[in-house]
Amino acid sequence: MYRLTEEQQRIVSEATAIAVADIGPYAVQVDRDGAFPEHAVAALAKAGFLGLTIPAAQGGRGQSLRTGAAVLDVIAQRCSSTAMVYLMHLCGIACYLAAADKTDTDLRAAAQGRHLSTLAFSETGSRSHFCAPVSRAITRNGHELLNAHKSFVTSAGHADGYVVSTLAPAATQPLESTLYLVRRGDQGVTVSGAWHGVGMRGNASAPMTLENVEVGGDRALSAPGKGLDMMLGVALPVFQVGSAAVAVGIAEAAVQATIRHLTHARLEDTNATLSPLPTLRARVAQMRVETARARAHLNAVLDSLERPGPETQLLVLEVKAAATEAAVSVTETAMRTGGGAAFGGAHGIERLFRDARAPVIMAPTTDQAYDFIGRALCGLELF
Repeated sequence: MYRLTEEQQRIVSEATAIAVADIGPYAVQVDRDGAFPEHAVAALAKAGFLGLTIPAAQGGRGQSLRTGAAVLDVIAQRCSSTAMVYLMHLCGIACYLAAADKTDTDLRAAAQGRHLSTLAFSETGSRSHFCAPVSRAITRNGHELLNAHKSFVTSAGHADGYVVSTLAPAATQPLESTLYLVRRGDQGVTVSGAWHGVGMRGNASAPMTLENVEVGGDRALSAPGKGLDMMLGVALPVFQVGSAAVAVGIAEAAVQATIRHLTHARLEDTNATLSPLPTLRARVAQMRVETARARAHLNAVLDSLERPGPETQLLVLEVKAAATEAAVSVTETAMRTGGGAAFGGAHGIERLFRDARAPVIMAPTTDQAYDFIGRALCGLELF
């Protein structure tokens, strides 16, 4: 359904092989222990997938967001925590590429599998209003000092680079932010809590504290006070499309897990599988249709991003809400179809049910997306 070229399909097939051999076998442990998927990330790094969207001139594979979405889909089918870690890396890399004159070293390191990136936008004070940080940089001796309490930072403590938002020193409005590159080894960067989530338990989405982190002008990824432009124009499309791909992957995994249940579980009194029961067959058919519909919508958004038009912004706003709500619905149906077996953890359906709910509350949340979409349809400003 992604309509990939032969080269793109080879890359996705490679990612599928990694997902089967090095990601899927660890998914239960990652979820059970709330463990960061070190083995999975290492396998992706070794195969060059941390450089998937980095140009070949900088050692990367030079692939588009379409390939990235297809790769995220197959990873999420095996482990959603790994998929979310990888998605946030692609978002961080997109910001690096927008300021490539300052991030060449980091981009080359990522292409070689030595640099994992992520975003650090959300703050406790602004909650899901990721575009309006409450922290503010201050200028001292020609450098800027960052002090912030960031919440829900995926890969916190594991990433090598963090794209951090904060109000510009001279900001007079809540949207006048600047984005900076903060590295793991910078003095004053600490993980200030642990992640104990209901779903996606392995993505280390923990709070981080920045205390007098000193950055020079070479670390500013956006122009002063223009961080919102990079958030919306660079990071958001990757996050929206990638989140949709992760959700579609979760839904696909739920479809396949439910089919396994219907075709393998047996009723001892009749020695028959559950598949002859028409009610259960109808449910899995509904799951299949809903998943296919969400994947088709995602591809319509990819088409529009590749050939932008008047509807592109609206489609980007829609795609995460549509796909994540589909994943919630599909996994809900999977739980009902699997009954007590699914409730008890059979086929990983219960894990998928929990994981599907995480992206719904990731900013911009589904409720925020609906508000943005409504504003756009009514001709109102989004912010």
